[in-house]
Parts: sequence; C-alpha cells; structure tokens
Amino acid sequence: MLKNKRLLYRKTGFLLLLVAVVCWTSVVQAKRPGWQRKEVDWRMTGGWRIKAINYPDEKPPPLLSNRRGRRRKGPRKKTLPPEAFSRVTVLSQESTIPLVALVFDSPPIDGFVPWVAVSVTDKRHPEMDMRFDANDTNNVVGSFPSPVNPQTDYALGIFDSGASACVMGNAAAIQAGLFYPDQDNDLLTSNTIEIAGVTGSVDAWVSQPLGLFIDGLGAIDSNGLLVDNSGMVGMWNIAIAVGQGGSPDLITAIGMPLAVYFAADFRNDLQITVTYDSNDVNSPDIHFYSLSDSAIPSYSNLIPLELRPLGGFNVQYVATLDPFTLEFIPASPSVIVGNLAQSVYFVHSVDLTEGQEMAYDKDRFMFDTGAQVTVIGSRVAARLALNPDSNDFTVEIKGVTGDSVIAPGFYIDSLEIPALGEWLSFTNVPVILFDVFSPEGGTVDGIIGMNLFVDLNFVLRGGGLFLQDDPTVEYIPIIIGDIAPGGGDGVVDSLDLAEFASHWLETSISPNWNPECDMAPQPTPDEKADFLDFAVLAEHWREGTTP
Repeated sequence: MLKNKRLLYRKTGFLLLLVAVVCWTSVVQAKRPGWQRKEVDWRMTGGWRIKAINYPDEKPPPLLSNRRGRRRKGPRKKTLPPEAFSRVTVLSQESTIPLVALVFDSPPIDGFVPWVAVSVTDKRHPEMDMRFDANDTNNVVGSFPSPVNPQTDYALGIFDSGASACVMGNAAAIQAGLFYPDQDNDLLTSNTIEIAGVTGSVDAWVSQPLGLFIDGLGAIDSNGLLVDNSGMVGMWNIAIAVGQGGSPDLITAIGMPLAVYFAADFRNDLQITVTYDSNDVNSPDIHFYSLSDSAIPSYSNLIPLELRPLGGFNVQYVATLDPFTLEFIPASPSVIVGNLAQSVYFVHSVDLTEGQEMAYDKDRFMFDTGAQVTVIGSRVAARLALNPDSNDFTVEIKGVTGDSVIAPGFYIDSLEIPALGEWLSFTNVPVILFDVFSPEGGTVDGIIGMNLFVDLNFVLRGGGLFLQDDPTVEYIPIIIGDIAPGGGDGVVDSLDLAEFASHWLETSISPNWNPECDMAPQPTPDEKADFLDFAVLAEHWREGTTP
C-alpha cells in the first residue's frame, strides 16, 4: 500500500541541490597524447563527484594524499600593497595597518571531506499542532526507531554548507533505521521530489518530520561504535530527502537547515580516522556548538559571509494533505524559507588574477564545506582570459544519474579572500571551470572549496536568519609547534614552550596526555613528549611572527 501511495503523490520540480549548466564537453577531451588519467573520488557541490583527473605527464597534480605524513609547512606572510585598500573599503577601515596576508603556495586540488556521524529519531510536533517549522537542539531528543541500536545503527554523512536541504542516501537511511524495505512502519511519506543534476534527475522520497542529529568522528571509537552522543546537535520536526536506491546512491549531506543554527569547529591539525562499513574514513576533528556557547574557539581572523538569498526567516517544510490519513505531511524537505527558499552561504569578496588579468571583488562565490575542490564560473574565467581549449588538466564529473561530463581545469596565479585580520592569499591555485546555478538566479561566480582550508583551523559560525548575527568563518593557520591551549595563537613562542614543558616525558597513556606535544618523528610520532619533539619546537621557534 505504501509503495502505491508514493506513486500516486509524486511531486516534481523541487531543485533540492544546486545544478550545473555548462560543462565544456564540446571543447575539451578526456585524454590527450602524453597525458595520464588517475581515478579519484572527490566531491563537488550539488552531489556530483569527480571520478578521474587527466593531466600532462610532466605536471602531476598536487594531491592532498601526497602531503599526508609529511611535516606541515606554515604559510609565509606578505604586506599587501596600498591598492588593496581600495578593493574593499569597508574592511580596510576596520583592519589594522598595514594589511597582511597569509600566503599559501600551491594548495592541493582536493581538500578534506567533513565527515559526521548521523542519527535519526522520531521527534516531531504532535499531529494536532500543524506546525511545519524545525527546531534546533543541543542534545538528542525523541526515540530511536525500533529496533535501532544507536551505537551501531547510525550513518556517516557530510557536513555540507552547499546543500540547501538535508539528504540521506538509501543505504544510510536503512542503516539509521529511518525505514525498512517492504515495511509500512517507517518514517517516509507518500511524496517524492526531483533532485536535478548536470546530466538528468532522480527521484527521492520525502521523509516524515523527524529528529536529525550529528557529531564529528571523535564520537566513534576504534571498533566503529558511536559510543558518545552527548556532543550531538541537531533539529527535530525536520523533513529530509531520502534516496530510493539504485546506483549511484545519493550522498548523505547535512546541509544548511542545521548549519545556520550552529557553529562548527574544524581542527585540521587533529585528523581522525575511523573504520565504518569496512572502510577507513578520515576527517578533521569537528565539534558543534550552539551559537551562544562561550566554548566556541575564538580565532583572530574573520571572513564575513552572507546568507543568500536574503530574507531567510526560519527552517520549515511545505505540507500537503494525505487523503488516506487526513493528516498534513511534508511535500518537500525542510529548507530555509523567507523571501525565497534554498539559501546558502556566500563569501563577501574574492580577488583573482591570472597574468595581467584581474577579477576583483567578486561577491558571488559560495562557501561550500561539501566541495573538496574550488570552482570558477564562465564570467570569472572570461575576465581572466582563460581558454577552455588550453587547459592545464581536465576532470570527469559524475552526476546524480551516474552519467559523466568533462570539465577543464587551470592553475591560476592567485586567489585572495579579504578578511578582518590577516587575509587569505593563495598562489598557483587549481580551479575547475564549471557553471553552477545560484539560488538567487543565474549562476554563481564560483565555489570556495575545502582544498583552500586544509592548512587552517577554522570555525564556521552559522547565522544570517532574521534576528541572527551574520555568519562568519574565523580561522588561524596551522603552524608546527603552535600547541598553546585554546588552539594556538598563530605563533610558536613561550606559551607553547610552557605547554610542552608541562607534558615533558609524558606518553599517550598518561592521564593528561596532550597529543599535540608529540610532533616527531614524522610521519609516525612515537606517542611520547621527548627531545625529538623539543627539536621540532626549536626548529619552528618564532614562526608566524613577522610579515
């Protein structure tokens, strides 16, 4: 009966995720003479994945995997020229003089994946309330679906600020107990929605209102058990999209409905690897806080973000009357609603250069934690005089339907993000030319992906709704030896020496062990604070102090 109801009440036309519209398949080739092809599995915005990269023999791409296990090199600093002030007048008035930028050379093409543990409960408003808004919470509320064991029956998903709604793949939904195949006692409605992609679209079910909760991989033990849900945050009375199965399955993405209500602390200097479904999964250590929590780490540099389209008021789903039960059920997943729907975060300003060409003060760049790569659109590429026929590499992109397209890639001279404090400046920057629809209409200028943030600890502070503060990204560079309490202060100094001395000759089994003191040898530290680690601290002494 349930399956027939789902067919009767099919809802289409709802653009759940952002959609690519131009892929340059007519002007680039997947493989050329003298080029190599390397299979990869990188995530882009909108649920797309990069399945392969093609590149010249003489110029292999800078990959994040090639950097792991090596000693991290801190950024250099530069003083920005006077004309930088005129680019962003408002920021320069509030910044210290002179303006200083943290310069990162040759960032990797691919960044990290922000994996999180995901649990589901049945928490919703009572039927008679007829309330369709979601509610944020700092702890797990509601009952887990029977017979779910919360330690083992959870899903892994991506904390994805580029997703306008929350999505669970079919396998993930079954694992979390959201539904069971061929049974009616599940948390699905009879409605479906269409998820559009670059090569077509697929249908997804719409869930009943439920509770959705997340935490970083630190809540999972070495046996793959979710042993601690005390740090979980989430929403209840929220509707999500659920994959219908088949190949490829939808990516489980926890998007803006949660991101807008919480602060997410990303510790790239503390990587966590867990085993899930027989696969090793790696991610920065991520913790979530309510926006008013005084424990949110405070970093000295800040990038203003903007929630757009403007006018977002709250998170809710659109309801329809089920003629079988005469109850109102979700006809769409919950999204940010206001003047328009499907709001996401945009960076206030991005400056790009290639040779003598410049594209300054571009304000239509999305900030997307679910994208491992950085993307530029056609307007920016044209301003930089980039020729798709003369690309530096190409990538093969797989859409939600499983079909693939080819997109060109380039290494551009620089990309800078103005900030309060020290700007972010990147040189020899890998970007992919790919046009993506904007929730404001038209296409975005580009997407700031996580390949530009692998050398930073940062906090994505949500907000932007009515009566909320504006969202921000606050960050500090990772510098070897910067181990002072509170995430470091961006310089290797006496505070770090004091912290190291307080753990002298301690080991990983000591009650107050601080793993950040274990800096040597590389790539496999010896789990002891000794002379090897002191030598590393001395090698980097006073780094991060002067432009």
